[in-house]
Amino acid sequence: MLAPERRTRADLVAVAVIAVVSVVAAGTAWFTGDARGTTSVPAGEPLPRIEPATTVPAALTELWRASSEATEATRTPVPVVTDFGVVTADGGSVVGRSPRSGEQSWSYTRDLPLCSVVSSWNTAVAVYRDDRGCSQVTELDGSTGQRAAQRTSDADDAVRLSSDGTYVTSRGASRMELWRSDMVRTLEYGRVDAPVNPGSQPRTGCTLLSSASTNSRTAVLEQCPGEAAARLTLLKPAPKDATEPEEYGSTVVPELVPGPDSPTAGTIIAVTGSVVALHIPAENGMPDRVGLYDDTASRISEFDLPADLSPTKDSPKSTAQTAGSVFTWFTGTGVQAFDATSLSPSWSVPGALGSGSVMAGRLVVPVPDGIAVVDLATGTSITDIPVDRGDYSGPIQTSVIGDVIVEQRGTDVVALG
Repeated sequence: MLAPERRTRADLVAVAVIAVVSVVAAGTAWFTGDARGTTSVPAGEPLPRIEPATTVPAALTELWRASSEATEATRTPVPVVTDFGVVTADGGSVVGRSPRSGEQSWSYTRDLPLCSVVSSWNTAVAVYRDDRGCSQVTELDGSTGQRAAQRTSDADDAVRLSSDGTYVTSRGASRMELWRSDMVRTLEYGRVDAPVNPGSQPRTGCTLLSSASTNSRTAVLEQCPGEAAARLTLLKPAPKDATEPEEYGSTVVPELVPGPDSPTAGTIIAVTGSVVALHIPAENGMPDRVGLYDDTASRISEFDLPADLSPTKDSPKSTAQTAGSVFTWFTGTGVQAFDATSLSPSWSVPGALGSGSVMAGRLVVPVPDGIAVVDLATGTSITDIPVDRGDYSGPIQTSVIGDVIVEQRGTDVVALG
């Protein structure tokens, strides 16, 4: 029979040392890591899925409002909603709210500045700023607020987030990334601080001006050193190697010459699998135009914008929103609709305050003093619903959840029902 093992004094000392080291290491990781400055309060009861509205309300009143500076319309095109609720973002907090009451269901707060938030895959994708830029990304379940995927990477100090339903795009002035739903990066474009393969980017030192994406094409408008005008580039959103962009085509657009007030006034309006629509500003007696380009960035055709839809110097350089069978583009002075396949012009709504959203098969468009209900096929106004917005008269972007219309008025989100 073997004698039982006995612990010596040296064994006890070794165990104690290991325990102390483990505690110190854990404390250091907590003190220096992301968890220390993070407060996550998931929903006590998950928000239920909201069914789409079957009719447009005959009247609208304000249900609630909340500050949401990080979803302000010049940075994120529309108020953030999922199938479950409305997401507001202010300070360092992202909050999931009941669409009709505005009551808080869940929250996620960090001790870092919040760059922006976008909705995709029924989650809220929140981006925070640290010493690497808008680099810390967290995906939050729209129903519960539970953390899903996270990632960190180099980024610019300010980014614009957008979602095409397949990828989320984070674009700054010098660098752009695309992420899929598990937050894995599928494309890195522009500035690369520490390239694994030097020379993998097609150009260097360019300023990224505008972008739009689908599941098969990513369009970028950029101003590159030594080039007299802006360049339109078509990329694969998920190349074999995320660090090595694959181009379908790239061309300099001679009309988009940098001016004294801005690098360029041009904007990518929309992109499909085969066509890109690009705003070409008025110049030399020519009116504002829309240029159509194929999937190799070659010009196909162009058409003039109606005079009463011409963007102004202060118009937001926003991309079009998908609205059923059309894209709707807010020019700053009204809405121009485009066929969802060919991007040819369909109809327009002069004087609109935003691009509008689809509710019960109609387009609900913010206009002065109310909401216009518009036929998607013809652009014909069916009715106007009065809305009292007080003294606010600026641009308004909207989202729809159930029978609630959510308006982004500057830094406030306002729910109407």
